[in-house]
Amino acid sequence: MKRLCLLVASLAVASAALATTYVRVEKDGTKTYSDRPLPGGHPIELESAQTYSSPAPATQTPSNVPVEQQMLRRVDDFRYTNCALSPENDATFTNPTSVPISVATQPPPRAGDVLQPTVDGKPAAPNASSAVLQPAYRGTHTAQVTIKDGLGRVLCSASVSFHVSGPSVTMPGRR
Repeated sequence: MKRLCLLVASLAVASAALATTYVRVEKDGTKTYSDRPLPGGHPIELESAQTYSSPAPATQTPSNVPVEQQMLRRVDDFRYTNCALSPENDATFTNPTSVPISVATQPPPRAGDVLQPTVDGKPAAPNASSAVLQPAYRGTHTAQVTIKDGLGRVLCSASVSFHVSGPSVTMPGRR
């Protein structure tokens, strides 16, 4: 117990000594500062160092933000991570009667986003995630999709080319 009291007393004396600063003015007018008493000096009280605390960032709760601004924030932040069409690019089909075409997005299309698929430059059913090329004539065909938001901004687009092969009209033995 005696040691504890001695420790507390020495800490109190040390902290009091550290809090006191001494100053002495020299003959040429310069000042000498010390944490120990100086001959010809006197103790002074120093103000604490000036500090600055930045204000907390202004955050608006969703209830304070107008609905229009909330919608704009959601629109600006949204991106599709994947936008793909099937069949795969440069796929070849032999003698098909039709070729199915489908759109895959990650994440799934949102309500309000508009899918604009085309097959060989002709619009397919709007907002459809699939289409069918029928009849599937010989040659190379192109399928495209563009996904736009409600403001008309393109969020995602993809394009594939695929090939349809079949017997020639002039091929002998063709029925």
